[in-house]
Amino acid sequence: MSKQDHLELALIQSDLAWHDPAANRSHFETQLQQAAGADLVILPEMFSTGFSMQSAELAEPEGGPTSQWLSEQAQRFNAVITGSLIIQAADGSYRNRLLWARPDGSLAHYDKRHLFRMAGEHQHYAAGERQAVFEVKGWRVRPLICYDLRFPVWSRDAEGTDLLLYTANWPAARRLHWNRLLPARAIENLCYVAAVNRIGVDGKGHPYSGDSQVLDFQGDSLLDAGDRAGVFRQRLDAAALAAYRERFPAHQDADPFEFR
Repeated sequence: MSKQDHLELALIQSDLAWHDPAANRSHFETQLQQAAGADLVILPEMFSTGFSMQSAELAEPEGGPTSQWLSEQAQRFNAVITGSLIIQAADGSYRNRLLWARPDGSLAHYDKRHLFRMAGEHQHYAAGERQAVFEVKGWRVRPLICYDLRFPVWSRDAEGTDLLLYTANWPAARRLHWNRLLPARAIENLCYVAAVNRIGVDGKGHPYSGDSQVLDFQGDSLLDAGDRAGVFRQRLDAAALAAYRERFPAHQDADPFEFR
């Protein structure tokens, strides 16, 4: 598919109902109405439950209620809708899984690679084994989840990514790291970055500051949601991205590597 000139993003920054998928689906269904017309709508990490280690109690099967809901909403709004939730995979493992719901109702996924050991995530979930690159309107989008942001090798562009996408429950205590690492990922990968975080306080008392944002290929801010709840829109320009890469082709001097 040839790349369309612009890609319309909608970032939904919101508080989350703790361990209540039905309430969160209902809430985001209302928010999605405000995102109508966007090509790509981004929800936070574990948007149906909050960031929880109760994987066995909260996991939905593949094709479960929230997966079906995402598929239905993508068809309804003729957009890709994405965010992560707790899934029990076909092999029985629990995954922090980002679902990529397409307008035709089909689903693809990316499993979080780096599990946040300081919260014990590595004890309750299995790590993803591979990167993913998805297309929307010809734009190459690579989704990553929260703690993945800290690992530049995993974030490194090896396939001409146009947009790096991070969905997160990143706590306010480390917002400085969030706001410094995101521009670095944009600069080193010569691509746009979109990042969606939650706000509010979770069921364990951890506050979240939001700071959902969109950055251009030089790490400059195009959109910053601050700590506000709402739907935030940003249009990306393919010609500007291509012109910058031609003018400053640093990717041609990148070190080759492979994952083992």
